[in-house]
Amino acid sequence: MIDIRQAMRIAIGSIRSAKLRSALTTLGIIIGVAAVVANVSLGASFNQYFNDELGSLGSNFIIIYSQDVNIFYDAQLEVIRNTPGVVGASAFNQQTAAVTYLSTTRQIDVQGVGEDTRDISNLVVEEGNFLTDKDKYVAVLGNEVAEEKFDKRVSIKNYIDITLRRHDGSTVTRKFRVKGILEGGDNTFVQGGPDRDVSIYIPIDTMNELLGVEDYSGFSAKTATAESVREVSGEVDRRLARNLGVSARDMDNEDAKPYRIFNQADILEQLDILSNSLTILITVIALVALLVGSIGIMNIMLVTVTERTKEIGLFKALGFTRSDVLTLFMLESVIVGVIGGIVGTLLGMLGSFVVETYLDIPRVFPPYLILLGFTISFIVGLVAGVYPASRASRLNPVEALRHE
Repeated sequence: MIDIRQAMRIAIGSIRSAKLRSALTTLGIIIGVAAVVANVSLGASFNQYFNDELGSLGSNFIIIYSQDVNIFYDAQLEVIRNTPGVVGASAFNQQTAAVTYLSTTRQIDVQGVGEDTRDISNLVVEEGNFLTDKDKYVAVLGNEVAEEKFDKRVSIKNYIDITLRRHDGSTVTRKFRVKGILEGGDNTFVQGGPDRDVSIYIPIDTMNELLGVEDYSGFSAKTATAESVREVSGEVDRRLARNLGVSARDMDNEDAKPYRIFNQADILEQLDILSNSLTILITVIALVALLVGSIGIMNIMLVTVTERTKEIGLFKALGFTRSDVLTLFMLESVIVGVIGGIVGTLLGMLGSFVVETYLDIPRVFPPYLILLGFTISFIVGLVAGVYPASRASRLNPVEALRHE
């Protein structure tokens, strides 16, 4: 039986004698492993991002959107507030409006909200104060609105002009004093309503008065516990449906309801499904690259066997057994695969780090990915080397020594 250290020296010597060919052989493995490692790492990062963003609102958050005008009024708000498990509920209206500060006008999402929206939506005021139900022409600005949207920073007690569009197409403009500025946060689409950083909040009664309406765009609500959010959300859904005249047979038909209801647990579940589906898809593509890489290793090893036929004959003449030759070529194939795996893992780590930094999402790299990259490359090298090594071990030593 050949000594494993001697076999290692011979295998490494063979790889070093054909550096370019060995490098090209590992390329397929490098690409495949890098893709798998980067993809799984990014999947973990996105899952962490979604959890963090949903956690900023609280996993006990429910939001209900009207799908038409004249659907939601105070009566529906009371239905939600009286639902067991709901500890707070608030109405909102929203519209993208022209907002002017000094000589600069920007299109910004304006939300009409009540005083309790701050607690329900976990809004944190960095400067000034939030709205009260007694306020009229005052506004609270998202951090990015105050800092970046206009040519000059908007400060507390400054005035902005907001132009709202009514249902009949006419517009109305009013001057609002800035009462507060929200604490900045990561921009996100995973929350109840538009991004708070790029929104302006005004009293809902003022907004409805300017628009000449009494209905609402939707409601936000908070449950007592995160564990009860699905159950409470379902009860809110049933009570609203009955209140709005949805028939019992259409209770499970979302298209029959004039509203949509979401909760954080459902959103996270859907995002997990989407993230996992994308991870599976890209991983399959990466595995195809690994398959191509393994075929590349096998082809190169077959060429190597042909080129080293005389050398194999010499080994056997010197007393190498069939098992020794098999071990030698299998080891060479595995070493090529593992080298590709190491380089691929490092590139996958680097690639995921660059993407995560660019997208400003949490940098997550599960330690098991290092073992995964090594294991995949080891298996690929092992499997790819079976046939070439077997072929080499079966060569007749006499005929091999005659090979030119």
